[in-house]
Amino acid sequence: MKLEEAQESSLLDVLDKQIVYALVTDARIAFAKLGVILGVSEQTVARRYRSLRQRGILHVSGQVNAVPLGHARWVIRLRSTPDKAVRLAESLARFPDLSWVTLLSTGSEVTCVSRPRSAERRDRLLLHTLPQASQVTGLIAHEVIHRFPLAEDWPHYSHLLTRAQLRQLGPRGSTADHVGPETPVDFSAQDEAMLMILGRDGRAPYAQIAAEIGWTATRVARRMAELVESRVLYFDLDFAIERMGYAVRAGLWLRTRPADLEATGAAIAAHPETVFVAATTGPTNLMVSIVCSDTAHLYRYVTQRLGPLDGITDVEVTPALRVFKQAQTLLDSDRISLVR
Repeated sequence: MKLEEAQESSLLDVLDKQIVYALVTDARIAFAKLGVILGVSEQTVARRYRSLRQRGILHVSGQVNAVPLGHARWVIRLRSTPDKAVRLAESLARFPDLSWVTLLSTGSEVTCVSRPRSAERRDRLLLHTLPQASQVTGLIAHEVIHRFPLAEDWPHYSHLLTRAQLRQLGPRGSTADHVGPETPVDFSAQDEAMLMILGRDGRAPYAQIAAEIGWTATRVARRMAELVESRVLYFDLDFAIERMGYAVRAGLWLRTRPADLEATGAAIAAHPETVFVAATTGPTNLMVSIVCSDTAHLYRYVTQRLGPLDGITDVEVTPALRVFKQAQTLLDSDRISLVR
């Protein structure tokens, strides 16, 4: 494929972007309903979605939110020797409790997000598996103590829809970490099997899931709705940002005065570049993930958006050299350990 053809195949037109926005709002929206909202046929929506997936621009996956179940989320920074950093990141990407495995531009540091579903799995990872790996020369684990809700989820395509279309789509379901189920959630073997399927494909049809786990499609739909309502199951979209006109992902590690932490986090959550922002424990108390079009855009962000904010006493900028895993879970990795 010629360079011009490769670039063209990655471009998103207005309809593509409208579909992306709808999926961010409701990842399992029926294509027939979305076609009515956008004024196109169900077949057109389905064809565009398949194209987005085949081009690797987006992937929908179902994820378990362990926070409402009483388990914290952790952002982990691991130092390694440059010759072993890639192998470390590749191994971490296979762990089921880890997401957003990223090699930083230093070439010797890897970050990841851990959502352990039990204290035992948390302790095994943080106290045994990672410290004992020969590639790891240093480790800092930041516990996420508060996630700031974004003004609008990235990418910001809402302006491409009319007010009537936005009303028809409705608001995105709440993803607040602190909102949990009213009663404890126990996962059956069928629940676990369903979650594995959704991890591979968040839009897997009810009938397909039912056939694989031995339930009826109606029962699958009802149970999925229950888990979503309890905030334990949510749907995430992974994006290939470089195919959407963006070249830079970066993590920001901020230190703020305690009295300014809430206001600073809320202000950053309103920035269009922001993908994730949370207050954390550790040597820095605010962690931010941003997406920029290029390094000049990153510079403008740091100087013109962060610079005017009161309360920030220190900032470290860590661009991503390579992302090995986003939200998507690798489902057969329970038996995989770090390469020694």
